[in-house]
Amino acid sequence: MSHTEKIKSMLSALSKISEDNRKYFGKHTVMVPSRNEVIEIIKRIQCLIFPSYFSYEKDAGKTDAEIAELVFSALKRQLTSAYAFFDEASVVDTESIAYEIMDKIPRVKEMLLKDVIALYEGDPAARSPEEIILSYPGFYAISIYRIAHEFYKMGVPYIPRLMTEFAHEKTGIDIHAGATIGEYFFIDHGTGIVIGETTTIGDRVKIYQGVTLGAKSFELDDDGNPIKGIKRHPDIGNDCVIYAGATILGGNTKIGDGCTIGGNVWLTHSVPAGEVVYYEAKNKG
Repeated sequence: MSHTEKIKSMLSALSKISEDNRKYFGKHTVMVPSRNEVIEIIKRIQCLIFPSYFSYEKDAGKTDAEIAELVFSALKRQLTSAYAFFDEASVVDTESIAYEIMDKIPRVKEMLLKDVIALYEGDPAARSPEEIILSYPGFYAISIYRIAHEFYKMGVPYIPRLMTEFAHEKTGIDIHAGATIGEYFFIDHGTGIVIGETTTIGDRVKIYQGVTLGAKSFELDDDGNPIKGIKRHPDIGNDCVIYAGATILGGNTKIGDGCTIGGNVWLTHSVPAGEVVYYEAKNKG
């Protein structure tokens, strides 16, 4: 077999899907959403919110109005792809959705300014609010989460997850777009943080590196498959501090207002308001 024939044979094999996998893959005929263009949307929205701090090389010399037009056009394209890929038969007014998302951007900025204040007041190493916007990975991840969450609340498929996975890739902080997070949110250091889809977090909460707010177990249907769309992750009250390496699991787990959860604690049960929970090593000798 010649080189060309070998290449054609490989490509032919790649195009085929086994019968076992066909029920999961291969049913769509439309273009999938563009990960690259979704990332461009994120970068441009960041530029609109904080024009003195974020920049995008493709838009050098462009005005805010020109960047906003590019965001709007890209939104319409990616919304059309996302909804069509999710359900080819769906008919959705993506222009109206794009306008609604654009209208939410000022509110996102208000939330992010409060997050900057929380980080500045909570971190003695922060020299200025500007330093946080420019250099803190926790704030970078929060900024993308806040944008993606607006898409998620509107029921937009695929795009919110693409956004937060970009933040995950850049920072090591994994915040699902579906999580509900209050005002003045503080992430310090951040690497390894995981916040699940059905997590709720109150106002003025501080979280340090390595924290997991996750699922304890999955309810299964009659066929043994995980049931989707149910509450799986914990609720964190207002004014809580969760230190490095703590793991809090379960949809019925509620951490009351004002709790402090120490480093490396493993929690699968609720904690009343105002409690301090810590890990105590025992000397076996």
